[in-house]
Amino acid sequence: MNASTAFRTAAVIGFLAVALGAFGAHGLKEVFKQNGLGANWVTASQYHLVHAVVLLAISRSDNFSQLAWWLFATGIIIFSGTLYGYAATGALWFARITPIGGLALLSGWLVLALRKTPLPQ
Repeated sequence: MNASTAFRTAAVIGFLAVALGAFGAHGLKEVFKQNGLGANWVTASQYHLVHAVVLLAISRSDNFSQLAWWLFATGIIIFSGTLYGYAATGALWFARITPIGGLALLSGWLVLALRKTPLPQ
């Protein structure tokens, strides 16, 4: 994947973060009242949006780190995706997978921290 494709994909991921956040706040309000899992949706959308911005920043770097980008993208999909699923359905198996996504997000941050060439300012 080149930096241009990574940037466009990150923008779409950011778009989805805002759309899913709004959908949870408005479209699933009654579901969350019933199952009490609205906070999980909020956490999912916060992590989703923050890491979408990180994807944008990484893709704009002159020394684009594909490994970090893919770890963050995978983390968003698994961490936020399973939290969205859990909050919307109450199916506990979603929550059991969530930590794998968290590990991917942590790994992305570690890859950035250990880079020999930091991202430009």
